[in-house]
Amino acid sequence: LYKYAPHVYRKRGIYYFSRRIPADLRVHYKRPRIVLSLRTRSLKAATTRAATLAGKLDQDWLALRWKNQSDPFCQFLLDHTTKAQLASSAPSMSAAKDLYLKAKGDGRPKTFQQAADRAVAELVAMCRDKPIDTYSRIEANNLRDRLLERGLSKTSVRRTFSVLRAIVNFTTRELGLTDIRTFCSIYLGDGAELQEKKRKPIPLDVIRSVQRECHSLDDEARWLIALISDSGMRLSEAIGLIKSDLVLDGEYPYLTLQPHSWRSLKTASSVRIVPLVGEALWAAKRTAEANDGPFLFPKYCNEEQCKANSASAALNKWLSPRVPDGCVVHSFRHSMRDRLRATQCPADIIDRIGGWSVRGVGEIYGLGYPLMVLSQWMHSITTE
Repeated sequence: LYKYAPHVYRKRGIYYFSRRIPADLRVHYKRPRIVLSLRTRSLKAATTRAATLAGKLDQDWLALRWKNQSDPFCQFLLDHTTKAQLASSAPSMSAAKDLYLKAKGDGRPKTFQQAADRAVAELVAMCRDKPIDTYSRIEANNLRDRLLERGLSKTSVRRTFSVLRAIVNFTTRELGLTDIRTFCSIYLGDGAELQEKKRKPIPLDVIRSVQRECHSLDDEARWLIALISDSGMRLSEAIGLIKSDLVLDGEYPYLTLQPHSWRSLKTASSVRIVPLVGEALWAAKRTAEANDGPFLFPKYCNEEQCKANSASAALNKWLSPRVPDGCVVHSFRHSMRDRLRATQCPADIIDRIGGWSVRGVGEIYGLGYPLMVLSQWMHSITTE
């Protein structure tokens, strides 16, 4: 290299630029040194071009160092605002959460807001409340590690990041921001480790045994279990029923599942008619007769709220010694699908009865199956 022309050397009469890459930035480059032809035989021209290239490299390296480490001037700011935060036009994470809940929270259960509040609180406690486009992948990974160290299951950690992704993705679409991938594809281990415990269906002989005990005890909690056991409803769906949802007179008794102000439904396909047969019909009649007010299960539901979580805890505590390990109240719903399959009930009718998503464009046409057809298939499970 020439003494008075830094980073310049000559080869076969042509001048070249050469500069070693600093050790702390070498991971960003394919090789440890940058070598470029200056395309000149003039030392004066080579010196000028080399100085320009060196200045450009210095700027690039400064930008990389700013990106790779925290801003050294951050400590002088009252709120520890970083350079990236000052330059960002994106809303803070808490503001994004408020926007998300305002737009998508109507009609959602209380747990929807609680999940968003909890996920954002975890992130803010660790990384502060910053613009959503200034969180780094390192911060996301640190949040993952912190949650796992506290003993949360990988399923719970995955759910936290799912909520954060939903908030960020919704906000970027609404405000026309560039896609933010910080909370996407967070590594939590092999797929096998993340398999949720599959709820087991309750065997038919156990269902019959539980139903006999429900008859014997004949109280509100047992009516609720009996109603679910022969209808396949979700627990929250059953708890939120009122008397006007029931039609008990007529050849084909049934109930109508529809959203109420105190209890929403999980999906659009959850709105449905459920024929009442077997122990579900007995339970519906008993609770309708026993209650003076409009609610079928006033212990767990009123005009202000639907206490599905407390009901689930109480019913599962009673049910646990009476069913196989791994079975819970929701397992009756799994069993219902198996029981209908065993009668060779068509899959689309099973979907209609259980409120599962229907398949195919053709399923959205028409009014669906008549009550008589649904009732006949439901009656088939009572003869098992």
